[in-house]
Amino acid sequence: MAQSVRHMAEEIVAREGGYVNDPDDPGGATKYGVTIHTMRRLGLDLDGDGAVDAEDVKRLTRAQAVEIFLQHYFLRPRIAELPEPLHATVFDMYVNAGANAVKILQRLLVQMGETVDVDGAIGPQTIAACARALSKAPGHMVDAYGIARRNYYFGIADRRPASRKYARTRAGGKGGWIKRAEEFISGRYHLTEAEFNARVAAWG
Repeated sequence: MAQSVRHMAEEIVAREGGYVNDPDDPGGATKYGVTIHTMRRLGLDLDGDGAVDAEDVKRLTRAQAVEIFLQHYFLRPRIAELPEPLHATVFDMYVNAGANAVKILQRLLVQMGETVDVDGAIGPQTIAACARALSKAPGHMVDAYGIARRNYYFGIADRRPASRKYARTRAGGKGGWIKRAEEFISGRYHLTEAEFNARVAAWG
C-alpha cells in the first residue's frame, strides 16, 4: 500500500474524530468515522460477547480504522483505479457518504459529456470516463467534484432540518460538512461569509 494512500486514510481518521453517538446522525454509534453498521457488516465483535454493539465501536483503535478504510473504502470500491488526482477527495467522501460519493462523481461525468450509469459503483466505464474527463479539464475536475460534494451536503440539509447543524454552526458559520468539502476545493471557490449566509438563509 503506497504510503501516500495510507496517509490519506490517517488524515480521514483524524478528520472524523473520536467516539460519537448522535441521535440525529443516521450512522449511529461511530468512532474515527467507522459506523456501527460497518462494524456489524464486517463482523467486528471486538469484546467477544457475541454481538456487535456500541461497546465494540468504543474499542476500535485508530490503526483498525485506517485498515478498514484502506481495504473497504479505497481498494474494494476501486477508488484506487481512478486517476490519482481524484483519490483523496473521492476516498474522503466515500468514507463519509458511501456509494453516494461515486454517484456524485458519475453525475459530474454526465455533466461533462461522458456516458456513464449513475449507479454508485466504479467499473471500467466510470474509470475510463474519469480519465477522459480529467484530460479535458485537468485544472478543474477536482474542484468541480469538491463543489458537487458541497452541494450534496447542502441538499441534505435543505431536505432534513435535523442535519443542518452539520452544515451550519450555532453561531451561523460554516459547519463541519461544508468545511470538509472545502478542504478539497481551491480557495478561490470557497464560499465567502456573505455567499454562505445567502445559501442558508432559507433555513431560518
